[in-house]
Amino acid sequence: MSIQAKTGLTGQTLSEEEFQTGQVLTIVSGHFVHDTFSAFVSPLLPLIIEKLSLSFAGAGGLWAFFQIPALLNPFIGYLADRVSLRYFVILAPAVTATLMSVMGLAPGYFVLALLLTVTGVSVAAFHAPAPAMVARISGPRLGKGMSMFMAGGELGRTVGPLLAVWAVSLWSLEGMYRLMVLGWAASAVLYWRLREIPARPTRRQNWGAVLVSARRLFMPILGIIVPRELMLTALSVYLPTLMRLEGASLWVAGASLSIWELAGIGGALTSGTLSDRLGRRRVLLVTTLSSSLLMLWFLNATGWMLVPILLALGFTALSVTPVILAVVQEQMPENRAMANGLFLSMAFMIRSAAAFVVGWLGDMMGLRQAFLWAAIVSLGSVPMVYFLPRLKTSPQDGGEAGSL
Repeated sequence: MSIQAKTGLTGQTLSEEEFQTGQVLTIVSGHFVHDTFSAFVSPLLPLIIEKLSLSFAGAGGLWAFFQIPALLNPFIGYLADRVSLRYFVILAPAVTATLMSVMGLAPGYFVLALLLTVTGVSVAAFHAPAPAMVARISGPRLGKGMSMFMAGGELGRTVGPLLAVWAVSLWSLEGMYRLMVLGWAASAVLYWRLREIPARPTRRQNWGAVLVSARRLFMPILGIIVPRELMLTALSVYLPTLMRLEGASLWVAGASLSIWELAGIGGALTSGTLSDRLGRRRVLLVTTLSSSLLMLWFLNATGWMLVPILLALGFTALSVTPVILAVVQEQMPENRAMANGLFLSMAFMIRSAAAFVVGWLGDMMGLRQAFLWAAIVSLGSVPMVYFLPRLKTSPQDGGEAGSL
C-alpha cells in the first residue's frame, strides 16, 4: 500500500488488502455530517404540520417526496461503477445542509415538497457510491467497514434532531438557514481528503448481467425489508409526533428520536463486526426478532421504562442494515455501487410507501394503533433471513469469515 504524506492515498496505488482506517473514517465523518442534516425532517414535522395545517397523511406525503429520488440510486450506482463519482460524495453534505437549513422558509406545501425532492437527489448521490468506496478500502473486514459507515449515519441522525430543535429554539424555523455553513465546511474537508481516492472498480459488467446476478440476492432481501419498514418508518418519522400527541414537550419528543438513534450507533458498530465472526444470518435472525418484540414492549410500557426499552429497540432495529449492506457488497464485488444503489432504492421506495401507510393508519385508527400494527407486521421478516444466499467462505456454514 502506498501512503502519501498529505492526502493519504493515490488513485492508482490504493490497496484492497488492508483495512485503511484513516480513509474509512474520512468517509464516515462525511456520512455523519450529511445525515445530521437529512435527519431534520422528522423532529420538525410537528411544527410543519402546525404551520401548514397538514393531516398525518399529508405529512407522510412530504416524507414520500423526500424518498422518491431514491429511484435514481441504481442508475447513480451504475455510473459510479464506471465513472468515478467521488465528487457526488464530496459535495452532497454541502447541498443537503443548504436545502434542509432553508426548509423553514418554504411558503407552502408545494415548495416544501419540491425542496425535499431535490434534497432526496442529494441524499441518493451520496449514499449510492459512498458504501462502495468504503468496501473497497476495508480489505477483508467488510463487516467492520459497513458498521463504521452506518454508525456515522446513525450518529448524524442522533445529533440531527437535537441540532434542529436547538436551532429552531434559538432562531425560529425560518432562521435556521445559518446552519448550512457546517455542511460546506464538511465538503471542504472531504475534498481535501478524498480527491484522489478511486471510486470505481477495474472490472465491469453490463446492466443486464448485473440484474441477472442480483435477482437471487435481492428477492430474500426484499422479503426482509418490506415487513420491517413499517416499524422503522413509524419510529424514524412519527415517533416525535406520537410523543407530542401523548403530552411530551418538543424537546422530549425530539430527544426520544435521538435516544433511539443513539442506541442505533452501538448496534451499527457491533452488528457488522459480529457478523464477520458469527455469520450474517445468525446476527440478522437475532436482531430482526428481538427488535419486533421490543417494539411491542415499548408500546405497552410507561414512565421511565420507556428509556431503556427505546435504547434496546434502537440497538437491535438499527443493527440490521450494516449486515445486509455487507451481504450486498460480498455478493456483487464487481458492481458494488450499483448493488448498493439497488438496495437503497428498494429500501427508500418501501419507506416512502410505509410513511404514507403509517400516516393513513394514524388518521384512521390513531397513531398508537398504527405503531402496534407496524410491530406485528415486522415479525414477517424473521423467516425470510433463511432464504439469503450462502457464502462458501462462511465459518458457520463451512468456510471462513464473512459468512451469512
